[in-house]
Amino acid sequence: MRDPKLPKQRRASHAHHLADKLRKHSTWLLLLWFALSVYLFLSATPPPAAPPLRPAFLLPSTPRAARIYVYDLPARFNRDWLAADPRCARHLFAAEVALHQALLGYHARAARPEDADLFFVPVYVSCNFSTANGFPSLSHARGLLADAVDLVRAQMPYWNRSGGADHVFVASHDFGACFHPMEDVAIADGIPEFLKRSILLQTFGVQGTHVCQEVDHVVIPPHVPPEVTFELPEPEKAQRDIFAFFRGKMEVHPKNISGRFYSKKVRTELLQNYGRNRKFYLKRKRYGNYRSEMARSLFCLCPLGWAPWSPRLVESVLLGCIPVIIADNIRLPFPSVLQWSDISLQVAEKDVASLEMVLDHVVATNLTVIQKNLWDPVKRKALVFNRPMQEGDATWQVLRELEILLDRSQRRYAGPWRS
Repeated sequence: MRDPKLPKQRRASHAHHLADKLRKHSTWLLLLWFALSVYLFLSATPPPAAPPLRPAFLLPSTPRAARIYVYDLPARFNRDWLAADPRCARHLFAAEVALHQALLGYHARAARPEDADLFFVPVYVSCNFSTANGFPSLSHARGLLADAVDLVRAQMPYWNRSGGADHVFVASHDFGACFHPMEDVAIADGIPEFLKRSILLQTFGVQGTHVCQEVDHVVIPPHVPPEVTFELPEPEKAQRDIFAFFRGKMEVHPKNISGRFYSKKVRTELLQNYGRNRKFYLKRKRYGNYRSEMARSLFCLCPLGWAPWSPRLVESVLLGCIPVIIADNIRLPFPSVLQWSDISLQVAEKDVASLEMVLDHVVATNLTVIQKNLWDPVKRKALVFNRPMQEGDATWQVLRELEILLDRSQRRYAGPWRS
């Protein structure tokens, strides 16, 4: 006869054996559970945000950096001009000299042309500017540039590879790439055919289309000696006892021997409307220390001359005097950094008669805000061509603009860059 207690004993023995087995493996099960939990947690957590990219040209060790090769041209294209007249490196057109010298010391400059993305062609065409009629003498410019291009084309293959599309020139005078100081003649002459695929760094810039802008270009500031930044008190410490300032050419009868109206009569209208107004400090005679007058002024008038731009734009910013730009459709340098609408005023040429009312309104409303924006040292630095180049200065900004052009062109064209 079977014992009825045996199945119960067997079940108890089996349960005891299973519990003992689970105790032996509990440590491994806990480790497995922990590892699985960590894996699931990490999989669900988004990766940390990548730091913002800096402009590629600031990272010369990376493949994306814009590497610039500076041609070593014979002295007759540049150094001889500077030796003949030292003012060539200091006057308002001297950006061509300053950029060349700054790029020679640029730490990311390509030592070998085969490593370069861009090629800088240092030809000084604006050095011979003191002539009997007061205009820069640019009659030699096209011939000198053509000779430089012929030399570059004959000695190295890089111009021919792209048709000059990756070559950079400076045109720092009135109507830039057209290489003539008078607009009607500049338009008639147009841009030299051999430069139409190249990149021009030019002080001339207007909104909309213009014959002298029909080429890839970067608008640069006119040259002002860097020491202007340091020779007078910091802008926020200056005593400003002049309301509105202008010193320069103001003709009673603006139609000169060329038959053209200087400044489109704007400067003449300034003299006629405000010459006897004690709030306006208007002077027609030259004065070597005129920057000390700018440093004492709330507003510095920057009317057009033959061309829309003027070195007064840069001098005003450096000295903390609010630029009052009277030049319709002007395009100003480095707008993403300088944000001109926050640091200057623009008055239409036709509204010169209302200028006093405009300035009075600013004083009554947002003068302090504009001055605070204007006195930011970052903005002053962006307009100065230092030698050697400094981060954030005008040459640095030019390189940034060239990097943008380079990137845009690489996206636009397939194959070799702009081939």
